[in-house]
Amino acid sequence: MACSCSCGSDAATKLVYACAGAANTGYLADQVARKLNRDGAGNMTCLAAVGADLSGFIESAKSADRNIVIDGCPVACGKKIFEAKGLEFAHFVTTDFGVEKKKTEITQDVIDRVTCEIRGRI
Repeated sequence: MACSCSCGSDAATKLVYACAGAANTGYLADQVARKLNRDGAGNMTCLAAVGADLSGFIESAKSADRNIVIDGCPVACGKKIFEAKGLEFAHFVTTDFGVEKKKTEITQDVIDRVTCEIRGRI
């Protein structure tokens, strides 16, 4: 599946963070973030490092033009980390794209579809 990319050398700094929880939806969040990174739509970085309050990661998030947090489910661990740190972010949850936790098989087609949906919103 191909979708349009508005990437460019003068593009804003977009950092992408993903839940990598144990469920299929966490796996999907991680795979979507990695695909956005590979496609040049954002730079994937470490959500756990932000949660651990590592200064370099906090400063990077503060200086980014846009932080994109992709959670696997409505528990929203990534969202809670960013809120606790007082960081601005755009938030996406994979279950909002028709994916059911513990039920939907995560195929390449699902990864591509959700990636395109999120890319279109960032």
